[in-house]
Amino acid sequence: MKLDTLLKKTSRSLYLSARILPDSIRPAFGIAYLLCRYADTMADTNLLPASRRLYWVEKFPQIVRAENLEKQITLFQELSGTSENPYEKTLLLHLEDCLEGLRRIEPDLKTYIADVVEAVCEGMKLDLQRFPHKKEEGIVALKTQKELLDYCRLMGGKPGFFWGQLIERVTPVSIPKEIFFDMGQQIGEALQIVNVLRDLPRDLRHGRCYFPQEDLEKEKLTARDLMFTKNSLRFTPIKKHWIHVGREKLEQAFEFYAAIPKRQWRIRVAVAWPIFWTADTFRKINEAPDLLNPTRRIKISKKHIYATMFASPLFALSNRYFERSLRKKLNFLP
Repeated sequence: MKLDTLLKKTSRSLYLSARILPDSIRPAFGIAYLLCRYADTMADTNLLPASRRLYWVEKFPQIVRAENLEKQITLFQELSGTSENPYEKTLLLHLEDCLEGLRRIEPDLKTYIADVVEAVCEGMKLDLQRFPHKKEEGIVALKTQKELLDYCRLMGGKPGFFWGQLIERVTPVSIPKEIFFDMGQQIGEALQIVNVLRDLPRDLRHGRCYFPQEDLEKEKLTARDLMFTKNSLRFTPIKKHWIHVGREKLEQAFEFYAAIPKRQWRIRVAVAWPIFWTADTFRKINEAPDLLNPTRRIKISKKHIYATMFASPLFALSNRYFERSLRKKLNFLP
């Protein structure tokens, strides 16, 4: 299967950004995402017991770095069952396609990809070690805000750092690259915070509560209390706090975006889209009166997506228009 097709099947919104990237970095971007998504699918699949999932999450970076054929074959054999999730099944069956694509990537870009896969696998390993493996074991919450911030750094920040590396690889940026990479990491952490907020009801039903015990105790809540929609109002102060944290991190996008040369309009558009869509999602989360409702899925409308894409020529050529548009979106937030 072509990697572009596989990417489209696994993430439609990210596929839109990947599709518009220059040829020089599009393959590396897509392969890095697919390998991280493969590891995430492997960590969650019901095809393996928890002990084997943990084993393979720990070994997967070695497969990526060393292209260990023996371990690759063993992993493929263990994951050859039939998954009920069609997207999971499609991805699990095409590891070789992803690794074949990786072999064609330049050596320095391979290193960037391996680094981000290793970071994401470290986050998944923490999940498998911290949280229960069976529903009857109950719900476990993280203990401190630092644990949640560290998790967001691994799962979103490191991919954001990688994003900065890819950009700097093909074009000079107007600020020191170390600062540029750090800003990319902060933006990536904001994207992960929005994911944690949006996926809260689903995560709870898998025994995972990423919102720390110290936050819950301040509001006289337990992780189990979050299973009930009626407690959405009591959860609001925690929700508002993490929206505020995410907003501050997303504000790094003003300088990050302005540092990318205007002639690199493809990169600028590919960067702007997920930033705008993250801000829109934060707004919807902020306005949701029943965030804990498991039947409600927070997502932005196709209207928002198409409106952002339609405005691309304006913000691709104008840093002022990008800043004004993003500030307008973030002003909805506390």
